Amino acid sequence: MAGEIRLKLTVPWIGGLLKKLLLALAFAGGSLFAQNLTGTWQGALQVPQAPGGQLRVVVKVSTTEKDSLQAVFYSIDQIAQGAQPAKANAVSFQSSNVKISIVPMAATFEGKMSADGNTISGTWSQGPAPLPLTLTRATTETAWAIPDPPPPPKFLPADANPSFEVAVIKPSKPGAPGKGLGVNPRSGQFRTLNMSLADLIAFAYKVHPRQISGAPSWIESERYDIEAKPDMPGQPNDRQVRGMLQKLLVDRFQLTIHHDKKELTAYTINVAKGGPKLTKSEGNPNQLPGLGLRGLGRAVIRNATISDFASTFLQTIVLDRPVVDQTGLTERYDFTLDWTVDETQFPDRQGLPVAPADPNAETFPDLFTAFQQQLGLKLESAKLPVDALVVDKVEKPSEN
Repeated sequence: MAGEIRLKLTVPWIGGLLKKLLLALAFAGGSLFAQNLTGTWQGALQVPQAPGGQLRVVVKVSTTEKDSLQAVFYSIDQIAQGAQPAKANAVSFQSSNVKISIVPMAATFEGKMSADGNTISGTWSQGPAPLPLTLTRATTETAWAIPDPPPPPKFLPADANPSFEVAVIKPSKPGAPGKGLGVNPRSGQFRTLNMSLADLIAFAYKVHPRQISGAPSWIESERYDIEAKPDMPGQPNDRQVRGMLQKLLVDRFQLTIHHDKKELTAYTINVAKGGPKLTKSEGNPNQLPGLGLRGLGRAVIRNATISDFASTFLQTIVLDRPVVDQTGLTERYDFTLDWTVDETQFPDRQGLPVAPADPNAETFPDLFTAFQQQLGLKLESAKLPVDALVVDKVEKPSEN
């Protein structure tokens, strides 16, 4: 009898407890559902230079077969100009905190999800000035349409030997900001800004300016802006761009050179112990590499080999001596490299950013440490025989 009494007294208590537990679990389930990151998110970056003062972005988050998060970023107002979807390299979601990193764009979004799971308020970091960005969960009714991208650019045949049909060469404006060269991916038009003839020779022949001798001093001091149109349609590859520029230097600067060998103190790049820490690029291998700066000591590299990084970026912009790639790596990679600049780097700073583009730049390691920590590579000094260019003849550019 006592046992029966206890049973009758206990059952209602257990039933009440189960109800409370089920109710708690129901709320927990709703919270977990609300905090699910997968889905389509959209928001607008306030960019005064953009048409309408803003750029609309869409981020689609899903899961992989291994249940990890993945994301694809769309800048829908720039698709008509050739902007491509960008896959995130890392997506994390912990305690309502969201972080999405997109290495090819050198961009990061960090934010916090609201309790109802419908908004993420955070910051978009890409370049010197981070921008506030609030992403809202999109529904079928509210989702912005993503335009169809334009057709991919056409590439010149690999065996084509193009030349510049028309080239306009002008002295650069004194004190004009910026420096570099590039090729329009659709028209193939070649442009330079604030480039000296020494810069152009170094790029055309993949050498460091120290490997050039016999030339007058003005090839380093006088700078030019160039616009040149190839004589055949299509985007040229790296070898074709350099070949067209070599022909232009002969035609417009009357440049004649001969090759020699010279022993110089150089830098070598090798794979560090533990192997490379590099992300393979998903870009078209026919496309030209992207090698740029967000500020002194902040490199953004896209669709580039380590050889591209060494010859076209490090030895022509950053370092005061030749750089030789000895890694044996032939893949194309996307990566960023952040380091503290010293007085031996960026010997020609005209037109380059005068200050680091990150408030935490003082905490970055030196270049040699950054190579190992961030890339899994070693940058070391060595004395090597290198190709030398001896200038036999050169003149200031002929009339357009």
